[in-house]
Amino acid sequence: QVQLVESGGGLVQAGGSLRLSCAVSGHTLSTYAMGWFRQVPGKERDFVATIYWGGDSTYYADSVKGRFTISRDNAKNTVYLQMSSLKPEDTAVYYCAADLFRPGVRWPPHSENEYESWGQGTQVTVSS
Repeated sequence: QVQLVESGGGLVQAGGSLRLSCAVSGHTLSTYAMGWFRQVPGKERDFVATIYWGGDSTYYADSVKGRFTISRDNAKNTVYLQMSSLKPEDTAVYYCAADLFRPGVRWPPHSENEYESWGQGTQVTVSS
């Protein structure tokens, strides 16, 4: 089991930047990839970005490509989402998620049902 705690959300003006952090604890060796998703009220949770836990491979949703950067620090067991050039439509609750090693795991994992552990979420609000 892996436990996740997000932090770093807040209010920022359009065009600004924000960095989210996700602290990972528990059986981290069982982690295949880490992902970020976001959700606005009344809508499904959308994929944002993912990073392979054992290397540097990353994958992004088209809506954030070139603006967001996912990274990880294995020594600190922390995953980051650096968000730049933020837009009002980036406003959402952002969730960190862990995709654990299991039969059939694939790269890149960009579906919600591929992730087994989730954080509680952190609110990001971008004002126009």
